[in-house]
Amino acid sequence: MASEQKPLVVKRYASRRLYNTETSDYVTLEDIAGFIRDGRDVQIIDLKTGDDLTRQYLLQIIADHESRGDNVLPVNILTDLVRSYTTQATSAVPDFLAMSFDMMRAGQSQFLQNMEQMNQVANLPGMEALKSQQEAFFKAMSDSFSMGTLTPQPKPEPEATSSDDLSSIKEQLAQLQEQLNKLGK
Repeated sequence: MASEQKPLVVKRYASRRLYNTETSDYVTLEDIAGFIRDGRDVQIIDLKTGDDLTRQYLLQIIADHESRGDNVLPVNILTDLVRSYTTQATSAVPDFLAMSFDMMRAGQSQFLQNMEQMNQVANLPGMEALKSQQEAFFKAMSDSFSMGTLTPQPKPEPEATSSDDLSSIKEQLAQLQEQLNKLGK
């Protein structure tokens, strides 16, 4: 989710204050967390030594959230992470975590694409009529269950349909089928 733009460079002064080099103002740890949530990569550099402090500040943000009750990392995962620092598995853990998060992001992206396609289908001609028919069916079924019987309820007399209405419905169904075929490709 990180953007393609260059990372936001934040400099840490000797006083431990954090300085946003883009906006020329001081920022807090929560501000940095907000930049990251908005999809921005951040790099925190010690002004005096030039050391990259990003990792320790990211860990501090996570620790702050966890201490406030925003528990994302279960205790067993945290325990496994601590264990990985004391074993030779440390080389595999970062790769495994990176692959896991990549898969999660890809799954989220696919889910959002699927939702977008479903919204497109919902706006096709004739879908409102189909939806109202579904609602009527479910209402009839729930009425039957609430009455304690599954015997069919008397059907209302169908309205007379003219040939114009019938041809209009056929045309809408053909358009709907064409749209569904396009989405299936």
